[in-house]
Amino acid sequence: MAEPGIHFLDARGPDGVRLYAIGDVHGRLDLLAAMHGQIEAEIARDLVADWRIIHLGDYVDRGPDSKGVIDFLIEARQRDQRNLMLAGNHDIGFLDFLQTPDPEGLFIRFGGIQTAQSYGVTINNGSGIWFGKAESATRKGHQALLAAVPRSHIDFLRSLPFSVTSGDFFFCHAGIRPGIALEKQNPQDLIWIRDVFHDHTALLPKIVVHGHTPVPEAEVMANRVNVDTLAWQSGMLTALVVDGPHKRILEMSIKEP
Repeated sequence: MAEPGIHFLDARGPDGVRLYAIGDVHGRLDLLAAMHGQIEAEIARDLVADWRIIHLGDYVDRGPDSKGVIDFLIEARQRDQRNLMLAGNHDIGFLDFLQTPDPEGLFIRFGGIQTAQSYGVTINNGSGIWFGKAESATRKGHQALLAAVPRSHIDFLRSLPFSVTSGDFFFCHAGIRPGIALEKQNPQDLIWIRDVFHDHTALLPKIVVHGHTPVPEAEVMANRVNVDTLAWQSGMLTALVVDGPHKRILEMSIKEP
């Protein structure tokens, strides 16, 4: 028998724990630091006894300071284990490139050039040159990037889980495949899925909180919440806040420097 679904309006967080779920960062350290500052101020102001800050993945690519974002997240997790980080497809793509440099892969084609630059490495993406030469340029950039990326960053990215559940909420980067139990979801779906998930309007066992697909402002549906507001380009980072039965959207805006 299928597990009964839950509507967003009826969903509750765990008793006594405030949840913050932050959308795709994509190299915008300025926004991430400002969001954490706002969250910390709220926690102190409201005398919140227990909390979780859940980061929904895609920390790297496109924006100007992927290295700084990873440094920030590593330090935040070391300072307090209640800072939780999930894997996004771009984070896995970064690891894939470090292992096997592909001039036609996700990293090179969708923002990895900026990630490399944040580590002080220039990678030629081969634009306007024949493939063999592009492949050689990519290999050279790959070797430089391998030397520049700290081992702690690789270990951090490899440590990222694909989902976490808390109260009536299921958190992941992209979404889930409807009809499959949450505990049996394919990790590839959790970081890549789009239309099959977005087009599903029936209630789900948990409210799925995700990013991955940019929207102009937080998208709150009966069965899911999308908090990817294209921070790297829009200058707005978005989070869902859950405190018992209470839910709200928190936005942090800074224009790109």
